[in-house]
Amino acid sequence: MVRAKVGVIGAGNVGGTCAQRILERDLADVALVDVVDGLAAGKALDLAEAAPVEGHDRQITGSTSYDILAGAQVVVITAGLARKPGMSRSDLLDANAKILASIVPQVKAHAPDAVLITVTNPLDIMTHLTWKLSGFPPARVVGMAGVLDAARFRYFIAQRLKVSVKEVSTIVLGGHGDSMVPLPRYTTVAGVPLPSLLPAEEVERLVQRTRDGGAEVVTLLKQGSAFYAPASSVADMAQAILRDERRLLPCCAYLTGQYGLKDLFCGVPVKLSARGVEEVVELELSDAERAALQRSASEVRKDVDALDAAARIPS
Repeated sequence: MVRAKVGVIGAGNVGGTCAQRILERDLADVALVDVVDGLAAGKALDLAEAAPVEGHDRQITGSTSYDILAGAQVVVITAGLARKPGMSRSDLLDANAKILASIVPQVKAHAPDAVLITVTNPLDIMTHLTWKLSGFPPARVVGMAGVLDAARFRYFIAQRLKVSVKEVSTIVLGGHGDSMVPLPRYTTVAGVPLPSLLPAEEVERLVQRTRDGGAEVVTLLKQGSAFYAPASSVADMAQAILRDERRLLPCCAYLTGQYGLKDLFCGVPVKLSARGVEEVVELELSDAERAALQRSASEVRKDVDALDAAARIPS
C-alpha cells in the first residue's frame, strides 16, 4: 500500500504549522523543504518526536533538497517574503515571483503528479504564476484563501451570535485581499440565513472585519503574520484531496468563463477531490454581488498583467 505523502515548501511559521496539522490529523507523511540549512530538518525532528505523545505513526523528513518530494500527492508552497515597512505591493510581487521561479521547477521535477496548493502572497497572483511555471493542468493548481477567509467570517459571526462555529456556514469569493467578497446571502447559522438574524449594518461590520482579518492579526503581532488559521485551512484542502472527499470549498481556482471571468485564478467555490479542482461551482449572484466579484477580479488581473509586463510570467 502506498502511503499518502505531502510536500511542504518553506519551514517558517506557516509551513511548519502546516506540517504539524497534516501529521496530527493523520493525513499523510510529510516532506518539509527549506533553503535554510537545518531549519526543515530541525523542525521535522521536533515534530517526529511529538508523534508518540500525539498518537500517530506518520513520518516526517526535512531537508534543503527537493529529492524528498518524490511520490508526493500534494505539495504546499508557503515559501516567500512577507511585506515589510517601505516595501510596495509591486516590490512584494516581484520578490516572491523570483522565489517561486526557483521553487516550482524543482517541485515539477520531483513531484510531477502532485496537486499544488499555493499559500505564498499575493495569493491569487502567485497561484497564477505557479500554474504557468509548472505547466500543470490548471485543475492541479489551487490557491488557499477562501477557506481561511470563510473561517474568519464564520468565527466573527459565531462570536457575535454566541453560537458554536460548527453551526455557521458561508462562502467568500474574489481575491485574497481588501476586495474579497464575503456573501451574507449565502451565509447560514444552523440553516437560518444570516440577514434574518442581524441588521444589515451589523452584517456589514462583520464583512469588513473579515476583509481586514489578516491585517488585524499583523497589527496585534507587530512582527510576522497569521499562521495557525492558514495552516488549518491548508490541512482542510489537503484532506479533501488526499481522501478524495469532493468537498465544496472556496478556493483560488482557474476560471474559463465562469462568473464572466476567463484565464484568471480567483476565489470561487470548487469541488475539491483527488484530481484537484474537479468542478467550479457557479452560484446565482445578485447584480451587486457580481459587480463586487468583477471589481475584485480586476484587481487580480491588474497584478497578473504587471508581472507579465515584467516578464515574470512564462508565455
